[in-house]
Amino acid sequence: MTLAKRERAALIRTMSEVGPDAPTLCGDWTTRDLAAHLLVRERRIDSMPGLVVPQFADHTEKVRRAATDRPWAYLLADIESGPPKWSPLFLVDAVANAGEMFVHHEDVRRAVAGWEPRTLPADDQDHLWRLAQQVGRRSYRGSDVTVVFERSSAEHSDTEHPSGSRVTVRKRGPRTVVLRGEPAELLLHAFGRDQVRLETDGEQRDIDELAASQRGV
Repeated sequence: MTLAKRERAALIRTMSEVGPDAPTLCGDWTTRDLAAHLLVRERRIDSMPGLVVPQFADHTEKVRRAATDRPWAYLLADIESGPPKWSPLFLVDAVANAGEMFVHHEDVRRAVAGWEPRTLPADDQDHLWRLAQQVGRRSYRGSDVTVVFERSSAEHSDTEHPSGSRVTVRKRGPRTVVLRGEPAELLLHAFGRDQVRLETDGEQRDIDELAASQRGV
C-alpha cells in the first residue's frame, strides 16, 4: 500500500475519533471544513482551478462550503474511497496525495494539545525527504535567507539519495539558516506549519525572517 493510501486511512481514523467540530492547523477550519476541502479537491473538477489560480478561488470556496452540509459519515466515506476513476487525481494518487494526506493528517493531530511526532518507517521518511526538498525549493518566498535542510535521521540510504542528508533548498545570499530534523518535520515546516520539532542554526534575525516568510506552494 502506498504512503498516500496509508495516510488517507490514518487521517480518516483520526477524524472519526475527534469528530467534525475539532480544530485543525488550517486557520479557522474545523475537521468538517478540512474534510470538505479534501472531497472537493478530488471530486469537483470545476473547483480545481481555484486551488492554484486566485481568480477562481471564490468559486472553489463556494463549492467547499456547500460540501460542509453533507452528513459527516458520508464525507468521510467518500474521502476514504479515494479519487474516483474520472478524477484527474485517480492515476496520480500515489504522487499527488502522499504529501496532501500526510500534512492534513498532522493538521488534525497537532491541533490537539499534547501532540507528539509519530515514529514513521524509514521508507516513509525517505519519501517525505524527497517531498520536503521539492516543497522547500518553492517555499520561503519573500525572504533573502538561504535555507538548508538537514536530515537528522541516519536511517536512509545515501545511494538512493546522492544529495545526502544536507541540502540547500533555497539559495538567496550569505545569510543562512539550517533547519534540522526528521523529513516529516521539515516538510511540515516548508508547508507553513509552526507546530514542528526542528533545530535551527543561524542568526536569530534570520531565523525570525524565515519564520515570517511565505511558506507553502
